[in-house]
Amino acid sequence: MKINDIQDEIIEQFSQFDDWMDRYSLLIDYGNELQPLDERFKKPENLIEGCQSRVWLNAEMNDGKIVFNGDSDAVLVKGIIALLIKVLSHNTPQEILSANLYFIEKIGLREHLSPTRSNGLLAMVKQLKMYALAFSAKNN
Repeated sequence: MKINDIQDEIIEQFSQFDDWMDRYSLLIDYGNELQPLDERFKKPENLIEGCQSRVWLNAEMNDGKIVFNGDSDAVLVKGIIALLIKVLSHNTPQEILSANLYFIEKIGLREHLSPTRSNGLLAMVKQLKMYALAFSAKNN
């Protein structure tokens, strides 16, 4: 499935709810569905800087595509990283680097997060793209 198709699917899911408490519940559900991150990846170098909560992100290249795994010690933040992984994982570095993550605005996520969580969201996106940039440079 293409990045934009997944984003459109997420937008459709979130648009079914008018109340932000319901949207937060959906976000938490995404976090609960996230595959547990192997403890060996919960190390300082996999922590995302700039997040209020602890967020770990690991990336591996598999058949030319990046596979992300992540976790957080906060349920809402775990849902956010789960959404980002759902959208970007299993794509080539170039697809990730050129992706416009419009779903964040369309579902109203940024405007419904506290300023520190919003900064954390930006830090997560930046780290996902940095992995893509690193893998892209390594393969050239």
